[in-house]
Amino acid sequence: MFDRRLITNFDWGLLGLTLLLGALGLIALYSAAMAGISTPQKIIYIKQLVWYCVGLAAMVIAFLFNYKILDRWAHAIYVICITLLICVIFFGKHIGGSKRWLILGPFSIQPSELVKIAVIIILSRYYSMRGSTRGFSLRELFSPLLFTAIPFILVVKQPDLGTAMLIILIAGSMTVFAKIERRSLIYSIASCAISVPLIWFFLKGYQKQRILTFLNPDRDPLGAGYHIIQSKIAIGSGMISGKGFLKGTQNALSFLPEHHTDFIFSVLAEEWGFVGSSVVLLVFFLLIISGLNVALKCREPFGTILSVGITAMISWQVFINIGMAMGIIPVVGIPLPFISYGGSSIVSMMLCIGLLMNVSMRRFMIE
Repeated sequence: MFDRRLITNFDWGLLGLTLLLGALGLIALYSAAMAGISTPQKIIYIKQLVWYCVGLAAMVIAFLFNYKILDRWAHAIYVICITLLICVIFFGKHIGGSKRWLILGPFSIQPSELVKIAVIIILSRYYSMRGSTRGFSLRELFSPLLFTAIPFILVVKQPDLGTAMLIILIAGSMTVFAKIERRSLIYSIASCAISVPLIWFFLKGYQKQRILTFLNPDRDPLGAGYHIIQSKIAIGSGMISGKGFLKGTQNALSFLPEHHTDFIFSVLAEEWGFVGSSVVLLVFFLLIISGLNVALKCREPFGTILSVGITAMISWQVFINIGMAMGIIPVVGIPLPFISYGGSSIVSMMLCIGLLMNVSMRRFMIE
């Protein structure tokens, strides 16, 4: 029988913030697509509208069922997403030097976006079933490490180091929240510190170049450093109130590369200035606080950890994308949630918001 409390506890605030970010994203993308001199880009705005409609449908579906079903189906969801990543290796489409997409008829999907959600779900199941007040030992962390390492390796092979590192950050955030034994935490931090210099030798040439360019963009201003330099110019030229809608010169004259994906925040900052950028950051902050509030009010561990994982994913993506645009983080190709162009990104984010709303609506249910 339908429970009236589901309507009473519907999170209208979370829905409102999501729709507001979606509207801001469409406005920014319209500017990025229409103000440029490249006519073929104009179709991306129409595509994004379609993907938002698909995302809204996914969001509705995600909050209609009881989210605890995901606890029982966690392993199946994980296996399906890993299988899709394996299919990318053999059947994926090459775009921009990377093989990240699967073509399904008229659509293309990026399984790495879905696998982030799968990792969140399976880690939520593991930590909620085995959680204790003393924290997890290194032996108990072996399974979460395996669950994280498999998609990490498959995504790195695409190659997509940015998304791979994002998976690590999400898993790490969830693990810290679930609690680790002090000794195990010290060992883990020490191991990471030791392994960081070693990772350099496994990076591809262009990945090393991005890090070196991040440290000194002026070493190659017309090559590897061009993206960061132009992004900083766009952000700085916006000053306090911005140049106005459709009046950003870096965007309109195509000086700003990847202006509809990786550097969409630079378009916002140039046209809306410090004031407009602050409003966007405030909306993201309120969304993140809302996600943590859902986790705080949930009465059972799976829903709590699931909400923390989703909120961590959104938080890290916002931090990394805006950090890239400002030049404080190397360019790693992470989209700005709800703002950057990309069907898989939009649908996966809306799906995650639907899951947060699902947990919020059923927070009064213990069984």
